[in-house]
Amino acid sequence: MTSDDVTNFARCIGAGGVAVFPTDTVYGLACSPDDEAAVGRLYEVKRRTPDKPAAVMFFALEPALAALPELGARTRAALLELLPGALTVLLPNPHGRFALACGPDPGTLGLRVPSLPPPIAALGAVGVPALQSSANLAGGADARTLGAVDPSIRDGADLVLDGGELGGIASTVVDLREFEDGGRWAVLREGAADRRALARVLDHY
Repeated sequence: MTSDDVTNFARCIGAGGVAVFPTDTVYGLACSPDDEAAVGRLYEVKRRTPDKPAAVMFFALEPALAALPELGARTRAALLELLPGALTVLLPNPHGRFALACGPDPGTLGLRVPSLPPPIAALGAVGVPALQSSANLAGGADARTLGAVDPSIRDGADLVLDGGELGGIASTVVDLREFEDGGRWAVLREGAADRRALARVLDHY
């Protein structure tokens, strides 16, 4: 991927567009997390009901932490060890940030900070967050190549970026909503990140 791809991606997000793009796991759909019309289009393209939450993806950890200043010290320290990575982290969201991504539960925010391999490392320069969901029709298989993304999704997007063949395993979903006070955590979906590696970090706190 090139710097032009990064520029076009950021412009698409900023202009209210919907993009198909590669991540560290599978192909994703992205739009501005604060643009209601864009979020509605993303869900329409994906044929997903609006009561299903999505995640907010930052392309570097520092701006992600800066956007969530209310995170406690224990949770923040764990995120510094876990991210970037093939994780979707569920966090408490007492201020209702990025409400359009939260679905029916504004008190929970899903956070992604991908660990970008060399072929798509240029995306690390994207300076804006994106509401992100996998680039598949609701209930369909994840796409590890651009060709595996349903044609209706590619046709419905404003920008399509090809990052080659990806790992093909969706992110692991880990729940840290009760981590700050009691150290409790749970894996809600097995995925690309290893549970044992998570435990080595999270059980330390």
